[in-house]
Amino acid sequence: MKTKLLLIAFSTFLLPVASTLSTLLSPLSAVRAQGFDNLPDPIEDVNKVVDNTPDSIGKALMSRPKPGSTRKDMNPVLFLVGNSTMRNGTLGNGNNGQWGWGYYFPQYFNAAKITVENQALGGMSTRTFYTDLWPAVRNALEPGDWVVISIGHNDNGDFFDAKRARAVIPGVDEDTCYVGFNQRTQRQDTVYSYGHYLRLYIKETRARGANPILMSLTPRDAFDAKGKIVRKPQTEWAAYVAATEGVPFVDLNEMSGAKLDSYSRWKQQYHFLGDKIHTSKFGAEMNARSAAEGLYYSKNPQLQTLQAMMQNVELSRYENSSEAKSSGVRGDLAPRTSYLAPRKKPVVYFTGDSTVKNADKDNDGMWGWASQAQTVFDEKRITLVNAARAGRSTRTFIKEGLWEKVYNSLQPGDYVTIEFGHNDICPIADAKARGVIPGTQDTCHVYKLDNGQYEVVYSFGWYLRKMIDDCREKGATPILVSLTPRNEWPGGKVERRDDSYGRWYREVVEQTGVAFVDLHNISADFLDKKFSVKQLPQDKEKAKAKIAAIKQKAGDKYFKQDHTHTSKLGAQMNAQSFAKGLRDIGSELSKYLK
Repeated sequence: MKTKLLLIAFSTFLLPVASTLSTLLSPLSAVRAQGFDNLPDPIEDVNKVVDNTPDSIGKALMSRPKPGSTRKDMNPVLFLVGNSTMRNGTLGNGNNGQWGWGYYFPQYFNAAKITVENQALGGMSTRTFYTDLWPAVRNALEPGDWVVISIGHNDNGDFFDAKRARAVIPGVDEDTCYVGFNQRTQRQDTVYSYGHYLRLYIKETRARGANPILMSLTPRDAFDAKGKIVRKPQTEWAAYVAATEGVPFVDLNEMSGAKLDSYSRWKQQYHFLGDKIHTSKFGAEMNARSAAEGLYYSKNPQLQTLQAMMQNVELSRYENSSEAKSSGVRGDLAPRTSYLAPRKKPVVYFTGDSTVKNADKDNDGMWGWASQAQTVFDEKRITLVNAARAGRSTRTFIKEGLWEKVYNSLQPGDYVTIEFGHNDICPIADAKARGVIPGTQDTCHVYKLDNGQYEVVYSFGWYLRKMIDDCREKGATPILVSLTPRNEWPGGKVERRDDSYGRWYREVVEQTGVAFVDLHNISADFLDKKFSVKQLPQDKEKAKAKIAAIKQKAGDKYFKQDHTHTSKLGAQMNAQSFAKGLRDIGSELSKYLK
């Protein structure tokens, strides 16, 4: 046995001290009664991490739903028990740029069958959540409910200090505890092991007829001697308790850690934000998917009822007969064991906006140039997949999951063209929320959008580098393509955007060494040969009329309805420019051209 303050040999005779105030008073009153509002703001823990934004803990508690309040009719509720890695910030809405994975977890469950209720709170340990927050959650449990318990990041530090008093005894021992005076609660307190608290959650969940699930912790941005993401010791403890108590266990730490290990160091780092424990939107989404995959693909029969209420777990890929075919295997860890069936020929995925993919069906309508890729490529030797979407920027193409579908479909030997820019110059925070930070710097900023939500927005070059990095991770070849020229003729020559997007494209090329097809200038050269004039009339009105005439003439043939979108002939012209650019740079993709 271990001794630090006072050894209690017969700990089974003692009950852990729980705050009765938290069950008798309103949540905010309970918070004040426990002295939370008197804590210094913000609070930095022993790991130099701040668990909450510099607002009151009372606001944080009140922003959580009242336990059980999300229940619909007689449907079950899935309660989440955790800390700031599950629910981040004072309000949990991303206003500090950090997100907890519990925010994204509901998308994996059918809301008509079950609701997901995130009861996590930053700064909580297994011990303090149990004493301060668990009573209200426990009392809200009904038969058939589920409780996911993934907590432990804050279980170190002091046992009885005035700020947190949240540490627990490492390990799973039941016969060891510490007793002392808790300065935070101003009362005598008893501290037990990590495993002991997990057993309490399990026992009390089952007593209410609900179903407990243990999950290991999310990984941190920390590396072992071999350069791999550190696996937390709580994993073994939680796995042991789950096995001995007969509870389903999901090794979230391993699943997300393995994903991070497979990424480039740059990609791994942007899954965290602000420190080495709290996640960005990318990291929170990754952890939520790992948690969902762990449940969905588990062979534990206890989870079959819950699995029947899940959705959206299968990876979104291009799989229909006219696109890239693939198949998967269902196993314990699907993302680690699933596979894409080998193909007889490579695939080229075209990504971008409406200049790449438009309506593409009316001969007198608007067309994107990738719709005409078959005019330059030999489809007997390569598969063409037009994954572009009208109205998208680099930011929204990624945010809406369009890029993820391409990423999930990639196999070694595939190609991806990346062409954006027309919509990236839009406002950042308006209703469409598609603008980006101009330039290529590795930077980001938290913006409050017009709809009241918060989003971390990155630079134009950052989004391009992400897509390039993702392609290389999968063994595919990214090809950066400059945006198509517009039907604008300043000075009698077609508009060139070489001082903005053109410069940014080239900076990304210099930063990454990515293959680059300057479609913008290749098509612009073609249009200039067709329509430009060497010199405009000296008279301003005549010069204006001349420019209007050029614009009309070019528009009648190569553009449609506005100065950006092309006719079918214009789309074919841009496809030809792309083919020329491939040949000019000696791209491997050029060998599949006609």
